[in-house]
Amino acid sequence: MTIKEIIVVEGRDDTAKIRLAVDADTIETNGSAINQTTLKQIQHAQAKRGVIIFTDPDYPGQRIRNIINEHVPGCKHAFLTRDDARAKNNKGIGIEHASIESIQKALQDVYELKEFYESDICKEDLVEYGLIGGPRASYRRKRLNELLQIGHTNGKQLLKRLTMFQITHNQFEQAIQQVLQEENNERE
Repeated sequence: MTIKEIIVVEGRDDTAKIRLAVDADTIETNGSAINQTTLKQIQHAQAKRGVIIFTDPDYPGQRIRNIINEHVPGCKHAFLTRDDARAKNNKGIGIEHASIESIQKALQDVYELKEFYESDICKEDLVEYGLIGGPRASYRRKRLNELLQIGHTNGKQLLKRLTMFQITHNQFEQAIQQVLQEENNERE
C-alpha cells in the first residue's frame, strides 16, 4: 500500500514501524517539543503532497496534533486505539508498538477535517446514552471512539471530537446502539 501524503509522526521508531506497514514518507516531530522549523516543513508538505497526522493515542500525541492543526489547516488524521497501540508488556503506548494490520487500517480510514461543521449531536445525547457522568461512561466512550475511529477522548472532549470529525447523528446512533448491544450481550 502506497500513501501519497506525507505522514507526520512523533519519532524514528514510528517511522520505522510505518515503513514496515506501508510505502510512505514521514516527518518526525521529535516528540512534543515541536518547533517552528518542523511546522514549516509540515506546511510545505501540506502544500505539495498533503499531510496525514498520525500521533500516539495519548496526551502528548493529542497535543502535537492540536499544535499542527493550529498552524497547518487541512491536514488529514489517522488514529490508533489505545489497545492497538499498547506494548505487549503494557509498558508504553505508541505507534511503534502497533501491529502492521492496525497501522494499515488506521491509514485506510483517515479523516479530513472541514471547518464550520455544525453537528446535530448535542450534550443531551451523550447524557442520554450514558457517555458522560454514568458508571459505564468511560467504557462506552472508549468503545464508541473505537467504532467511529476518532481517537481516545474523555467526557469533555467527546462532543468536540464528534463535531470535529463530522460524525452525523445517524452514524452516532448506529455506533452507540452497537455499544449498548455489546453490553447487553456481555451481561447475558
